[in-house]
Amino acid sequence: MLQTPRLLIDPLTEDDAPFMLALLNDRDFIEHIADRGVRTLDQARQYLRDGPLASYRENGFGLWAVRPREGGEPLGICGLVQRPTLSDVDIGYGFLPAARGRGLALEAAQAVLDYARGPLGLQRLVAIVTPANRASRSLLDHLGFAYESMIQLTPDAEALCLYGWEGA
Repeated sequence: MLQTPRLLIDPLTEDDAPFMLALLNDRDFIEHIADRGVRTLDQARQYLRDGPLASYRENGFGLWAVRPREGGEPLGICGLVQRPTLSDVDIGYGFLPAARGRGLALEAAQAVLDYARGPLGLQRLVAIVTPANRASRSLLDHLGFAYESMIQLTPDAEALCLYGWEGA
């Protein structure tokens, strides 16, 4: 679907359940994004069906697998999410520990941002991030997102930093 010098960004499938299980149970993913309660391959397949695969059907976009350009297993996810609690489309990403610190998240997110503002014609995107996730906040700064406010997606949820990007 999308290509960068080092990456292929394409739809997830149920065959990606082992990768998704590993990502969703990564300590940093749980700390900075959420504990989705996915602990088995069957639960990972169901998470894919109910999340990314449903989003592709309903919205024409979703979270995509980020793979090495030469092929292989996913390194992470990056894509667009239409959350019922946000009025704008949200850019999201998460990578396995071995893929962090190499600029891959920035490369993937830039490709997704270009796709959102180009073919999708989106004029505004948002991103939500925990205040303690400095790496993610820095990535958003590099992409041209600006901090807007603190928000809570639900009354009992942790406060998150809301970043916004406006198209030219």
